Amino acid sequence: MTAPATGGDQAVSRASAVLRAVGRGPAEGLTTTELAATTGLNRSTAHRIATALARDGLLDRPSATGRWLLGPETYLLGAVAARRYDVTALARDVVRSLAGATGESAFFSVRRGDETVCLLREEGSFPLRSFVLHEGVRFPLGVASAGLAILAHLPTAEAERYLASHDLTPAWGEAHGGAALRERLQRTRTDGYATNPALLVEGSWGMGAAVFDHTGEPSGALSLTGVETRFSAERRPVLGRLLLEHAHRLSQRLARP
Repeated sequence: MTAPATGGDQAVSRASAVLRAVGRGPAEGLTTTELAATTGLNRSTAHRIATALARDGLLDRPSATGRWLLGPETYLLGAVAARRYDVTALARDVVRSLAGATGESAFFSVRRGDETVCLLREEGSFPLRSFVLHEGVRFPLGVASAGLAILAHLPTAEAERYLASHDLTPAWGEAHGGAALRERLQRTRTDGYATNPALLVEGSWGMGAAVFDHTGEPSGALSLTGVETRFSAERRPVLGRLLLEHAHRLSQRLARP
């Protein structure tokens, strides 16, 4: 049985929720009302926590906009943590190569618990683009092509536990219900790569391939997004092959000691 949260535990959890909400929010930041809605806190509590975090430099709130942004201390902490966790140096040229080979916007996302976090974005040469993904955006596993690719390649027992304990339909719609999601997972395992047929934004398609770490676990994914006309039935196998080739290249790098 999990012990009930103490007052101190709850305060830390709420502060973490506020930081994560701002971090995954839009580049222009969040208003206090948006922050409250995203975290499930009431407005006064969200404002109080955000103000306290701003005093310590973890958040910032420019007077010109009144929106909450990540503060300078988060950058400094991230720079220190990057010495242990940053894999973007290994992935950057692979993502750039994938964008160049396909003409589409290419991304590298990593698994963080039950979510994916986008770390890298490289624009393709095709002038029409999709802006579903950007650095810092998070999605649950099974949502967007990167999370679908990772979930499909998890050990069966782990994937089943996730599916049994997560209902994606309230936030992401019936297309992410159990039966539909399982069907896409099976198709991903068959093809080797995942396809998101405009399930998040109308007209915006995505494809993804899992990236494996030195343990053989799917720790991240490469993905492509673009307008629907660029993901025709004839072209998807070509894009899938390129995704798998680049994902294999990056997996080999991550497997090195």
